[in-house]
Amino acid sequence: DKTSEISTDIRNVLKNKLTLIGIHAIRSFAQGQRSFPPDFVHVQVGLPKSLYSPTEKYLVKRRKMADKVLPQRIRDLVPESQAYMDLLAFERKLDQTIARKRMEIQEAIKKPITQKRKLRIYISNTYTPGKPEGEEAEKVASWELRVEGKLLEDPGKQKRKFSSFFKSLVIELDKELYGPDNHLVEWHRMPTTQETDGFQVKRPGDVNVKCTLLLMLDHQPPQYKLDPRLARLLGVHTQTRASIMQALWLYIKNNKLQDCHEKEYINCNRYFRQIFGCPRMRFSDIPMKLASLLQHPEPIVINHIISVDPNDQKKTACFDIDVEVDDPLKAQMTSFLSSTTNQQEITALEMKIHETIESINQLKTQRDFMLSFSNSPQDFIQDWLKSQSRDLKLMTDTVGNPEEERRTEFYHSPWVKEAIGRYIFSKVQQRRQELEQVLGIRLT
Repeated sequence: DKTSEISTDIRNVLKNKLTLIGIHAIRSFAQGQRSFPPDFVHVQVGLPKSLYSPTEKYLVKRRKMADKVLPQRIRDLVPESQAYMDLLAFERKLDQTIARKRMEIQEAIKKPITQKRKLRIYISNTYTPGKPEGEEAEKVASWELRVEGKLLEDPGKQKRKFSSFFKSLVIELDKELYGPDNHLVEWHRMPTTQETDGFQVKRPGDVNVKCTLLLMLDHQPPQYKLDPRLARLLGVHTQTRASIMQALWLYIKNNKLQDCHEKEYINCNRYFRQIFGCPRMRFSDIPMKLASLLQHPEPIVINHIISVDPNDQKKTACFDIDVEVDDPLKAQMTSFLSSTTNQQEITALEMKIHETIESINQLKTQRDFMLSFSNSPQDFIQDWLKSQSRDLKLMTDTVGNPEEERRTEFYHSPWVKEAIGRYIFSKVQQRRQELEQVLGIRLT
């Protein structure tokens, strides 16, 4: 009856264990899918050990996994435990997939992830006519120019400021009307610049004014305009330095310009000789030579007429330009890597798993104890007494076997004569050493 009761306890503990593991795996998998695509499943097992070396982390992970494995003797006893082992194998595969995806995401985040969007620029103006003297209003006629913009079909909840797209903005007014010192309005980005939704320019005037807007986009990472000769050769007009270097390497590779014997050298063809001005160059010299062929991108030029005619209804002009913005997926990737959602719950479940496995092992030991007693009580008690006797002997540091030594038969064994001879010889040697020390001589 006791054995049956312990077996029932083991089954109940295993059932609770399977429930915990199932909830853990399914809940974590479902939560990951709600936030990310299927490839970006979000499950984290255990706390990060940033201070551990790679070897220590591997050993800790192996030890934690070993602590969760049920011994074969328990699996043989409880067939239902195979379901738990299947879940454990699934969790191991899931952890491997997550670790691989995390590494892929970390590598992807290092590269700029952008997408092209349309930025619509609105250029509008208002005109305030002058008033005669005596009336409460501005006496001099004036106009006000507004430059604003927004992204088309912007799915983001946070609206991005218009000025954040540009490095500088210059409004050039008619020089003949406003003179050489007052015809330019400039804005340049500074480290302490406050972003704004638009720009306003107000000037006196009652005639139409021609103006030119020069917009310099703020590319992140910076982009450069290639020398026309190199641009035609590589098929790249304006790009980042990394993209230009990649295009240059592809051209060298496709045209087999790398020296066969000295790999660090490039043998220039006739186009490279015209552009770089040398028949041969090192790989390490390419960035320095390329720097002289890179220029800042040309600004976006918009011509506009500031109208002061009250009958003119077309006082707002719209222009669409292409801009690059961060891909929303990058923010999700960063959030995924830094997220600690449900970390405490997962850690608590891990602790519960280890405690449950330990409890199962203890129950199995108790069951084996009771089962051995029920099968053969006499043999069990004898073995148990022997075991207890050995333990007592170790605990009390007792030498020999007192139970056998108290009987006379123990001293009639064949080894007694040899033991007596060894004992007498050791005593003689001991007395001899003592005598030598007293007399101060060495007997031979």
